[in-house]
Amino acid sequence: MTPKDIRAAFIEDLTSVAPDIDPDLLDDDEHLQDDLGLDSMDFLNLVSALHKRFGLPIPEADYPELATTAQAVRYLGKAPAG
Repeated sequence: MTPKDIRAAFIEDLTSVAPDIDPDLLDDDEHLQDDLGLDSMDFLNLVSALHKRFGLPIPEADYPELATTAQAVRYLGKAPAG
């Protein structure tokens, strides 16, 4: 997957758990919890959706690497192809 594909997949999963987020207005450096208001349950649902989509275990220690869209795209891009 290209970074553009990963970003699109990430945003699809993000907006499925937080439908009030407008993907057209999303800044890749906005913090998901601090700036966009995701609560801890929304964040865990996002991690679960990403796990399912990418077939990638995401340990709790790596959660900070998913704090923004830009960070998440980099993190998911490093994952071995599933």
